[in-house]
Parts: sequence; structure tokens; C-alpha cells
Amino acid sequence: MGLCLPCMGGAVKDVVETPDPEVKRRQLAEAAEKRQMEASSRGIKNIQSVEQKKKKQEEIEKRIAASGSGGGGGGLRWQVG
Repeated sequence: MGLCLPCMGGAVKDVVETPDPEVKRRQLAEAAEKRQMEASSRGIKNIQSVEQKKKKQEEIEKRIAASGSGGGGGGLRWQVG
């Protein structure tokens, strides 16, 4: 009959302490960041080359935006009339 209940001395060792909210929040943030990195690199063999291409494309877009807003000499113009 006494086999149904565990010994009280062993039950104390089995209790798992939950981490405080700050530690848990930090762990969840790290896990989410890890998942995002894995998802963003899925299917890409060379991540660095993709990042370089993205930076280069952003620089080109910035140059176009800077040259287009400087006076509008070479852009398209609408003519009404």
C-alpha cells in the first residue's frame, strides 16, 4: 500500500524551480532571435554574399534617391496640357 506515494525526501529533489521573469524573458528573446536567424538563412548557402548584395543594392538606391532629389534634371516629368 505504501508504494503509491513517493518518499517525501525524494520529492523535494524532483521539484523544478521556475526561473524569475527576467531570466525567462531573456531566454525567450534569445530563442526567438535564434529561430529568426535560422529561418532567414534557410535555403541560402552563402549568407555573407547575400548580405553584401543587399548592402550594395541599398547603397545604389540611396545614390539614386540623393541624385533624384537634387534638382530633378534627369528624371521623368509629367506634362499636362
